[in-house]
Amino acid sequence: MSTVTPEIVKAFAPTGKLRAAINQGNSVLVQKQADGSEPKGITIMLAKELGKRLGVPVELVLFNAAGEVFAALKEGKWDVAFLAIEPVRAAEIEFSAPYVIIDGTYMVRKDSPLKEVDDVDKPGIKIAVGVGSAYDLYLTRTIKNATLVRAPVGGGRAMIEMFVNDKLEAAAGVRQPLEDYAKSHPEMRVMKGAFQQIQQAMGTPKKGSETGKAGAAYLAKFVEEMKASGFVADALKRSGQVAQVAPPAK
Repeated sequence: MSTVTPEIVKAFAPTGKLRAAINQGNSVLVQKQADGSEPKGITIMLAKELGKRLGVPVELVLFNAAGEVFAALKEGKWDVAFLAIEPVRAAEIEFSAPYVIIDGTYMVRKDSPLKEVDDVDKPGIKIAVGVGSAYDLYLTRTIKNATLVRAPVGGGRAMIEMFVNDKLEAAAGVRQPLEDYAKSHPEMRVMKGAFQQIQQAMGTPKKGSETGKAGAAYLAKFVEEMKASGFVADALKRSGQVAQVAPPAK
């Protein structure tokens, strides 16, 4: 890793601590604890490792959905975040390369005539999505014929509840939570294919200053080391999650 200079510390911790935005809506990356204690997961581990390298304390700033994390950027509530790379976000966030890649796919009822991902984008089909989620942003750009119906909350099971309660044709989401739901609801089926490879990355607010650029460059190298060293794979294993470690950045 590059040497940690005062400029890099200032880039990440202008308040003297690293404020890490944690999206609790993605169970692959964060796992809430039943007793209300600090959440666990790969994003928590990465945030603490970054804070350790910088020599600053870490404050976890908890959010329930990715859309909330992005909205909080304008209020200056965080210094580093864990979000999927999306063009709308990349206009305001300096992203690293991804550290984990996960599928965006659909869940339908077992007897649904929709068999493959490509079957879903048809007139009359209504797709439940969580507002502001990576798959909401992606499908907003790419869906031509179907209609997106947005649950007011972007994280967790809000889109599943809307899909079930409003009798919509499909629910879009991250594969693992959809499959977890389908395991206990045999009347549901998760498609094998994916409409999107969601690239989960770390990011900092875009700053035009040299300090901001130094911080972004350091973060890019940090993520590459975390993948190459096995830290990412180990963090997924320790948190009981199965996901693809992203390949090295080109």
